[in-house]
Amino acid sequence: MAQFSVNAQRFDPYKNFKFRIKWDGHYVAGVSKVSALKRTTEVVKHREGGDPSSSRKSPGRTEYDAITLERGVTHDPDFEQWANKVWALRAGDGNEVSLKDFRKDLILEVYNEAGQLAISYQIFRCWVSEFQAIPDLDANANAVAIQHIKLEHEGWSRDPSVREPTEKAITP
Repeated sequence: MAQFSVNAQRFDPYKNFKFRIKWDGHYVAGVSKVSALKRTTEVVKHREGGDPSSSRKSPGRTEYDAITLERGVTHDPDFEQWANKVWALRAGDGNEVSLKDFRKDLILEVYNEAGQLAISYQIFRCWVSEFQAIPDLDANANAVAIQHIKLEHEGWSRDPSVREPTEKAITP
């Protein structure tokens, strides 16, 4: 049986505020929110002809929910450049879609409170299905302008090479 815990001293679950997203070999600047990694497998019900009182269940097709990334609006063009690979207005006939490289694999890294890498997921064949460049603007508000991309993908898996970090005690 596989053992995941090498740190017998840790009893607390990891927090959800230390994470980074990487694509094309570099970290994406300013991502402040990532939606949940979620998959759902359909339930296929069937019944044997001689058993009218109950049905059996087996797994069917598995679907992966889209992931949304959010960050404050800056001059960094990463979100927009990727979204434009799926559809670029006025790019000219035959250039509206980049079939060669509109999909990317992503890495989602989760860190412990000390900033040590604790968990990593690989997310496969992502592409931008929705891009919000600018949010609703309100002259009476006092908020950060947030942009987001919604990513369709074909699944994810935890990276088994990332081991639980050994947490160090601080000695005075």
